[in-house]
Amino acid sequence: MANRRRNRRSAGSALARLALPPRVRWVLLRLTGVICVGVMIAVLVRAANQPIEHIVVSGSLQHVTATQVEDVVRAELAGAGLVTVNLPRISHALDRLPWVDRAAVQRSWPRGLAIQILEQVAIAGWDGTGLLNARGEQFLTRLPDAGVDAIAGNLPQLAGPEGLEQEVTARYLTMQARLAPLGLSLSALALDERGAWNFALKDGVMVRLGRSDVDARFDRFALAASGLVRTRAGDIGYVDMRYGNGFAVGWKGARVPPVQPLAGTGGHPHFNG
Repeated sequence: MANRRRNRRSAGSALARLALPPRVRWVLLRLTGVICVGVMIAVLVRAANQPIEHIVVSGSLQHVTATQVEDVVRAELAGAGLVTVNLPRISHALDRLPWVDRAAVQRSWPRGLAIQILEQVAIAGWDGTGLLNARGEQFLTRLPDAGVDAIAGNLPQLAGPEGLEQEVTARYLTMQARLAPLGLSLSALALDERGAWNFALKDGVMVRLGRSDVDARFDRFALAASGLVRTRAGDIGYVDMRYGNGFAVGWKGARVPPVQPLAGTGGHPHFNG
């Protein structure tokens, strides 16, 4: 009998030694719960990660084709399913297509991708080698085929030192907005290596602004010389605004252009360069 009681006490002591503290039991329960949730998520992801079977391309497309978009997407999928597909990676790859401005890529359940393409809008040609958008970004650095050549040929032509595309584009947009209400339109704008600005109008008249006081000289052209250009464009070869209180007009067929003083300035116009 005594031996039995001793055996019970020994077994109870062993069980007491094996009993886990409450904090440890709480940690184990939490860990078990996390593992169960992880397993459930893995099962759900695997069930939802269906193969991508169709791609829907939307947008007003003129230069980008749906086939081009699909080829880029297929190359970037690398066997990924609808859940594991890397959407930013596909978007960046599409942005590298020459005529793509922005690409938005979304999942289309249960087995597709929806892609919206915003195309670049060319506002001008650049230095005979590419096309510019309104931000002054050269999105085509070469004119690869006759189709693009034709597009560039119908656009104003901008030129300037490498790296100054944005500055030239910004000035072109400002000038064009000022001239449009006057019935005039730019066909070319150039900034040369010396920092001198010159532009051409669609009626063929060249305008020289020079290097200094460019904004003021352009304002004087818009206020004073534009009326003469509108009425006598067929007779004018160029207008030189590089005078402090006037402008010179190069008449077609004349060797020496007369200088036109501005009203109310008095004196003789002087050349500023």
